[in-house]
Amino acid sequence: MNMDDIIAIDFHTHAEEPCCGHRDDGYDEFQAGMAKYFRNPAGAKGMLPTVRETAVYYRERKIACVIFPVDAERETGFRRYSNEEVAEIAAENADIMIPFASIDPAKGKVGAREARRLVREFGVRGFKFHPTMQGFYPNDRNAYVLYEAIAEEGAISLFHTGQTGVGAGMPGGMGMRLKYSNPLYLDDVAADFPTMPIILAHPSFPWQEEALSVATHKPNVYIDMSGWSPKYFPQILIQYANTILKKKMLFGSDWPAITPDRWLADFEKIDIRDEVRPLILKENARALLKL
Repeated sequence: MNMDDIIAIDFHTHAEEPCCGHRDDGYDEFQAGMAKYFRNPAGAKGMLPTVRETAVYYRERKIACVIFPVDAERETGFRRYSNEEVAEIAAENADIMIPFASIDPAKGKVGAREARRLVREFGVRGFKFHPTMQGFYPNDRNAYVLYEAIAEEGAISLFHTGQTGVGAGMPGGMGMRLKYSNPLYLDDVAADFPTMPIILAHPSFPWQEEALSVATHKPNVYIDMSGWSPKYFPQILIQYANTILKKKMLFGSDWPAITPDRWLADFEKIDIRDEVRPLILKENARALLKL
């Protein structure tokens, strides 16, 4: 990866289309709900990009991307996409892609063993957790065996926080419970794993101040600004991004639900200081990933 050519690093992109088989029953309805929530017609039409198509899109724009699947098969019934296959495709596109993986913490020691193997054999740099989709509190001690493996391997943990588009508007919210994604639960994780970088994904509505508090207090906690158009960012998030958290904020789009084209266009219009913009768009992620 030639960092001189890269103009930004998108820290939050999804491998949404199955790279290892056909869509599961119910998956089309789930994606249609997501498309409505994010006003993304591609999802409603079943035209979401593959991992390889994602690489082409980002290469054309000279934007590097962190990409991951989400292992939520226990709660959703949708089989997870192969971490190995996502990592292999990312390796084929190493000029533009950085592979993360996803493991349900309920897998315990089996999950911890998988995490170590993915880091050592497949070059995975971090792990994505979605407490609402995976149905767990981040500070549940049953998850710690997996966190220990991630921390010991020197990898990063990225957690969805706040409200989610997953299940939004569907009966019962598709069974998704928002309570699991309060960022305050990650204060315990940050305290117990002080050497493991932890990223709080998204503006954490309705717990934005909790997220800012944890990121301010714990040196190993960062915030990615994905999942929302910047024009909807709360003022307090912009205030902290411009000042005491300017080196801990990361650009993220939430591809393919939100494209970097849309995110970056709206980011240009909000009140971020000129000297802070390159930190958010590239330099903070570059330092965190040691690129």
